[in-house]
Amino acid sequence: MFRLLAEGVSEGIIVVNNKQQIVATNSATDQMFGYAKEELVGQSLNILIPSKYHHAHGGHFKDFLAKSGKRKMAEGRELYGARKNGEEFPIEAGLNPFPLSGSTYIMALVMDVSSRKAIEEDLKLKSKALSSAINGIIITDAQQEDNPVVYVNSAFEELTGYAREEILNRNLRFLQGEDRNQKSIEELRNAVKNGESCEVEIRNYRKDGTLWWNKLSITPLKDSNNSVTHFIGIQNDITERIEAEEERNHWNKIFEESLNEIYVLDAKTLRFISANQGAQNNLGYSLQELQQLTPLDLKPEYNKASFKKLIAPLYSKDRGKVQFETIHLRKDGSTYPIEVHFQISSIGNKSVIISIILDITDRKNYTERLERTVEERTKQLRQALEKEKELNELKTRFLSLVSHEFKTPLSSILTSTTLLTKYTQEEQQPKRDKHISTIRNKVKYLDNILNDFLSIERLETGKVKYNLVEFPLSKIINQVIYDANLLLKTGQTINYPENIDDVMITFDEKIFELVLSNLIHNAIKYSPENTKIDIQVKETGYALQLKVIDQGIGIPKEEQKFIFNRYFRANNALLNQGTGIGLNIAKQHLENLGGNITFESEENKGSTFTIEIPIIVEEKVNT
Repeated sequence: MFRLLAEGVSEGIIVVNNKQQIVATNSATDQMFGYAKEELVGQSLNILIPSKYHHAHGGHFKDFLAKSGKRKMAEGRELYGARKNGEEFPIEAGLNPFPLSGSTYIMALVMDVSSRKAIEEDLKLKSKALSSAINGIIITDAQQEDNPVVYVNSAFEELTGYAREEILNRNLRFLQGEDRNQKSIEELRNAVKNGESCEVEIRNYRKDGTLWWNKLSITPLKDSNNSVTHFIGIQNDITERIEAEEERNHWNKIFEESLNEIYVLDAKTLRFISANQGAQNNLGYSLQELQQLTPLDLKPEYNKASFKKLIAPLYSKDRGKVQFETIHLRKDGSTYPIEVHFQISSIGNKSVIISIILDITDRKNYTERLERTVEERTKQLRQALEKEKELNELKTRFLSLVSHEFKTPLSSILTSTTLLTKYTQEEQQPKRDKHISTIRNKVKYLDNILNDFLSIERLETGKVKYNLVEFPLSKIINQVIYDANLLLKTGQTINYPENIDDVMITFDEKIFELVLSNLIHNAIKYSPENTKIDIQVKETGYALQLKVIDQGIGIPKEEQKFIFNRYFRANNALLNQGTGIGLNIAKQHLENLGGNITFESEENKGSTFTIEIPIIVEEKVNT
């Protein structure tokens, strides 16, 4: 009966006595270990155990005999057998002791688990690969109601902000929030319904509510009956790409819809690469026609030599932008005045010139009319009031100043207001905020100009009243530097003065802030990128001395004597915004309070402005 049963099972059967001698095996055991029939009978059990485990096996065997009872061999540990040819392989064995003729025997049921172990290792490797993937990976159970998630890797947790326990057993639609009206969702739903692969770009939301764009690929898994059992989903965060595309489309729209002429030129050949619709409309050329031309074909006032000389600073990088006025020649032969802005840029590895052209016909006409009016009025006044010559010059300069300083910010406010009407979507709020900030800054700029004009009127009429108080010097310096940081160009820094925390002064706080702000803002405005601005403070026996040192364009030597004159602006500063009255106001206030302001400057090397205020200001300045 034993033989019949032993040969009828596929597992190996080994019977050993209490001396660990093999007394019986079945054919499955002989085949498993590579021995002939009856070859193992009488051999020590160690012949089937790898030699490295022999020293420990004896103790385990005695322990089993002492405790008796059925159990798995080497439970909790890996168990290996040794074939006749020396090959080791993983096994599982169940032990069962039994008495016979006054002796104790042990029957072992042995299974070769090599194939199962290989499968387990393969599964462990694949599971580790899924867990280590940088893509978010999930597996859903298509045979359960609502297709819930049954597996999620760490990358998906990190991507969404949800923990594993918050994801498992849920349908992934919770990532959509309330944003269900997406065409890609319908496409995804149909793919799942039909058991098909699908790839979509879909808006999802992290646990903290932030939007991210998900490029989701799903693939069905089918069983032997061709029935879908699971879906594998691979998630990729493509938010940066989508935002870049939206930004590019936004700028493309601005490019095409701008009323100004915008051109892109090949920096080497100067041929037009692209031109917006405004340029094509103004000139009467199509884009294809323009691409056969260069700027010389449109600017009759320039020849090849003079034009190359004009834009040479761009190539040598002496200047970041070239600006000039000329005329444009239309296809029909007519001309119109323009203001040209050239700037070097790049598209990929190709160097290009970006050209923005403003039609200044109206401005020219207005300027000409204004100039004629001013000229006539000046002539009349000169004839009647020769003594008022200086005043007339100031009025002329003031009118020109107002025309320029008000027109530019008002144009920016109008442009930003127009663009605000185009941003109607919720996700465009950052763009709306940007233009609102521009409007706010320009209004503040205009308000500052008006305050300067009011200051002049008060100074001239003697209506200024000063409020002398004692305050820490660091208080005003900190405030001025904090505000100035918003104006810094790329790479510009302000070096804070040392050892001023304990310095107290008695002065008018608002006047001191006005003077210092004027000097710091001028230093920023007239200094290039990647330069530093130093603030130095020194106490003398009778006064506090404060210096603002920049590395800017400086003041031409021949014009330095006019620098504190009202409305005066040096020739090398005309391209920068400014009224020419800030230093004049600062000087008058300081002198009224018993202080002084001086400077040293060298063109293209920088300027040092020094203000001195008395340690004790007499009370008479309050009236």
